[in-house]
Amino acid sequence: MRELIAARLWLTVCQLPAYAPELNPVEAVWSHLKRSLANLAKRNLGQLAALIKTRLKRMQYRPGLINGYLAKTGLDLTLS
Repeated sequence: MRELIAARLWLTVCQLPAYAPELNPVEAVWSHLKRSLANLAKRNLGQLAALIKTRLKRMQYRPGLINGYLAKTGLDLTLS
């Protein structure tokens, strides 16, 4: 994995503890996604997958939301 990371100069990797959901912004993304899917019924997995993709795409266009999830962790994300 280190070789793959080193070969991609554009990639920045921040090491997080093995299990610390409060430090992992992805946990907040999934929580937000699950809340947005509550009380919805889909007929099959294809419909559910399409809905999830749509909701995740909407999040991409809300940088304030994503930045909030990152800020909530309290981690210093400045590049050194």
